[in-house]
Amino acid sequence: MRRIALVVALLLLVASAGATARQTASGDAARWFKGNTHTHTLNSDGDSTPDDVVRTYRELRYNFLVLTDHNFVTPIEGLNAVFAAEERFLLIRGEEVTDRAGDKPVHLCYLGGTGLVRPQGGTQPAEVLQKDIDAMRAAGGVVQINHPNFGWAMTPNDLQGVKGAQLLEVFNGHPQVNNLGGGGVPAAEAMWDAMVSAGATVFGVASDDMHELKRPFSKQAAGPGRGWVMVRAAHLTADAILGALQRGDFYASTGIELTDIQATSRDVTVTIKPQGTTKYTVQFIGRHGRILKETGPGPARYQFAGDEGYVRVKLIDSNGLMAWTQPVRVAATTSDSR
Repeated sequence: MRRIALVVALLLLVASAGATARQTASGDAARWFKGNTHTHTLNSDGDSTPDDVVRTYRELRYNFLVLTDHNFVTPIEGLNAVFAAEERFLLIRGEEVTDRAGDKPVHLCYLGGTGLVRPQGGTQPAEVLQKDIDAMRAAGGVVQINHPNFGWAMTPNDLQGVKGAQLLEVFNGHPQVNNLGGGGVPAAEAMWDAMVSAGATVFGVASDDMHELKRPFSKQAAGPGRGWVMVRAAHLTADAILGALQRGDFYASTGIELTDIQATSRDVTVTIKPQGTTKYTVQFIGRHGRILKETGPGPARYQFAGDEGYVRVKLIDSNGLMAWTQPVRVAATTSDSR
């Protein structure tokens, strides 16, 4: 008889922040940690001191924060001495490598690693991206491509051609980055689908791109608490968090909280933590951004057919908040069995 063998390359099991989750490969129980990977201070173009920025995120109950000033590594040792708390809060070193290709801004976050990575320059966005990615990977960091539609700098072709980036911002909280695209330019999320459809292993991130604390209620301010990642790790250490980001063991959110995501060789199931009377739409999305199924909160389940290429989940609530899980790559083969 005929059968379909499904091979799932990425099995992501996701739970809510602070909840007891499944065990890691080492046998330790995993937790979920809320963090921001893109944050500015007065050391570049932020409006507040590192102390004020870190205190704000600590008070907002984040578990980790990466300070990513433009072409500057803000020291974190003293900040961790004051603000860090075991398994509760941690600063991770970072930098926003801020480059240009002519009049096009090319920005990438460098998470972890060592030293200061200088902008490598170039004439075309794809060339600049690849040179900067190569420099960051050589320094041992995790690479995040930032706000691809900022200044309408990057095209899907630019992104599909680069190699070595682990993360892409599908949501950025700055009010001028054109997350949704327009005028014939695709949204950042559609660019993500183009990369994954072309075979790249790249994971979607939501971040604040925080610049401003002094006018937090202005819609034109790049303030805190607008987008984040929920990372699954056994412990709150820089190595554990960065490793989980590299593996795609996290989801991105602007406010929706998940209680569970389960991926098996047969299906993906998502469970949402309800918030009052809010209603939810769950979309299962495959190759080239095709919506495979749309349903309510459920738990919502999608059973693999074998022709999807990959499956990821996008969640939208009735107030416009969203969350994104990472792609589960599905390879289909057929064989005859008697």
